[in-house]
Amino acid sequence: NITKDLYIIARGTFTYAHNEYTKYEDQVYKTEWWKSKIGYPTRQQWGYIAEGLFIDDAEVANSPTQFGDYKAGDIKYRDMNGDGVINSLDQVPIGYPDSPEINYGFGATIGYKGFDFNFQFQGSARSSFWINYNKVSPFFNRISSLVSGKQGNTQLAQFIADSYWSESNKDRYAVWPRLSTQSITNNNQTSTWFMRDGSFLRLKLVEAGYTFPEKITKKMGLSNLRVYASATNVFLLSKFDLWDVEKAGDGLGYPLQRVVNIGLNLAC
Repeated sequence: NITKDLYIIARGTFTYAHNEYTKYEDQVYKTEWWKSKIGYPTRQQWGYIAEGLFIDDAEVANSPTQFGDYKAGDIKYRDMNGDGVINSLDQVPIGYPDSPEINYGFGATIGYKGFDFNFQFQGSARSSFWINYNKVSPFFNRISSLVSGKQGNTQLAQFIADSYWSESNKDRYAVWPRLSTQSITNNNQTSTWFMRDGSFLRLKLVEAGYTFPEKITKKMGLSNLRVYASATNVFLLSKFDLWDVEKAGDGLGYPLQRVVNIGLNLAC
């Protein structure tokens, strides 16, 4: 309480949860030291380091062997041990764990005479996620409904339409590999290509209200009368801006909604 008319309530929470392997029963890697899980979190992801997209078939032919039927425009991975073959021995720890190690929130309620204002922020940090290649890639045929059994195609997202590898745009660092009507095994590997930062800060709630003085409510035959306006999921700050970061790897589903309310509380 600052004065008889002014009060402030502040609140906050912060959690940090980290774990790591101190012992792990596994084969001994004499040269692939990066395969050891010792010192890494239990939810640490291992994957391939993406060096870019193959520019042409000549580069494909002169590079280490990769996965399935791959061509120019597909993802090129780093041969960590230099044996000329990309396989599980070339997987290294990439990104943060896929569940956040830090979760936090803070907010306050401020009141002055009959007015009140309340806000609440929510956030997380130290997590990574991977864009789901199979679910986000356009033109893949899939059953659109388990009930109808009808086939449907994934829609073309704007960020892919703006930047993808093609014969007319042989961009090694285009956002998306070459387009196809079916999943390409080589591009569906866990790698740094589709890895994204999962940290964010969201204004989860904001509310403003006014409680009428007792002398007014008594004349109306009420013991309390308050009007208010509130909103949830007001805005989001994140390094990832293609869709709501809390949807992680598949952003083509139903989005998180922003809700605005105007209300009246009264008591007789």
